[in-house]
Amino acid sequence: MRVFPASVLAAVLVAAGLSAAIDRTHARQAAGSPEGAITVRAARLFDGAGRVINNAVIEVRGSKIVSVTERRGGTVTRDLGDVTLLPGLIDVHVHIDWHFQPNGLYGNRPGQPRETPEQAAAAIQANLDATLDAGFTTIQTLGSGSDKARRDAIAAGTIRGPRILTSLLQLQPGTQTADQLRERVRQLKADGADVIKTFASGSIRDGGKMNVLQAQLEAICGEARSQGLRTAVHAHDPPSILAAVQAGCDQIEHGVFADDAALKAMKDANVFFDPNIGLVLQNYIENKAKFLGSGNYTDESFAFMEKTVPALGPAFGRAWRMGLRMPLGTDAVAGAHGQNGRELIARVAAGQPARDALISATSLAAASLRLGKEIGTLAPGYEADIIAVAGDPTRDIATIRKVVFVMKGGRIVK
Repeated sequence: MRVFPASVLAAVLVAAGLSAAIDRTHARQAAGSPEGAITVRAARLFDGAGRVINNAVIEVRGSKIVSVTERRGGTVTRDLGDVTLLPGLIDVHVHIDWHFQPNGLYGNRPGQPRETPEQAAAAIQANLDATLDAGFTTIQTLGSGSDKARRDAIAAGTIRGPRILTSLLQLQPGTQTADQLRERVRQLKADGADVIKTFASGSIRDGGKMNVLQAQLEAICGEARSQGLRTAVHAHDPPSILAAVQAGCDQIEHGVFADDAALKAMKDANVFFDPNIGLVLQNYIENKAKFLGSGNYTDESFAFMEKTVPALGPAFGRAWRMGLRMPLGTDAVAGAHGQNGRELIARVAAGQPARDALISATSLAAASLRLGKEIGTLAPGYEADIIAVAGDPTRDIATIRKVVFVMKGGRIVK
């Protein structure tokens, strides 16, 4: 083995250190993150846990928040003026790959040209951009196998978008046995799923009736728990909700027809409930002509959705008064991406105080993802996911859609 003189070895190490430093600098510049601390001042700050701070300054180093101070003087990197700083918003239920075809319609249609992979990729990237620009820095997409590549590419910084958690696919129990379903859960864990999405009822367009066996739900949610995975269960009617709660599942999606007994069962079990009241059905109705004729999107199903919308707000109000934990989810599909903030506005219209609605999209949503110590709060040690909106959403929730600044993981992206 050749032995180098100490002076030569030192020079090599110094050169290597300089090279590594240059590489890090280039990486930071490419990511849009400047050297050293970033300090951001604003007229007010909502910390995600309920506290409002006036004349607030946040200091960020790398990807983390290092301090949050009130009425701090001196110069800052960015003085945003009369805006409100908030944690990056979180949507716990989206379908980020759903998009309209180049012909403006949803789904492949007979006699219509099929979109190319490049067209599909561009449409999905537009969904990602719109969601991030709307201030949603984390989403849970439930679920498509293609989500995995997007999740990993965003984490690597090769494409732009919110942080993604994904179920990879939607597990339909069908006629599968308990053992088969347990194996499906284990395979999803091995494939890299962050959460298991399954069904306890049919679609709202089909009446939302329970369509699985209790033993099937117990197999799915029990195996997921043993694998350290969360479960999100599509359930509309009381029997499907009660079955999911009894099976020990973690989160109930939709629950459009939940009665007081179903709400009480969720409350008593302390499960999360994601009711989706302000965007998904409204978006379907607004884009009826684009969906109609694809799959089970029929005139009858749209009539059913139109009849259901007026009941959503009162149903949410009952759940809120009963004290259920309701993180913000929109079930955003084609046409809805980037409009996620409408869910917050609908919740406040249904009686939820604005501060509590904001908590549902920040610290509570983070807790539902088991990320409550990492995101969803503006405090030292948390990821520097920070947005700013023009105005004060604690007083006027509609300002949540006036996003003027977005930072994700310490990088300014808008």
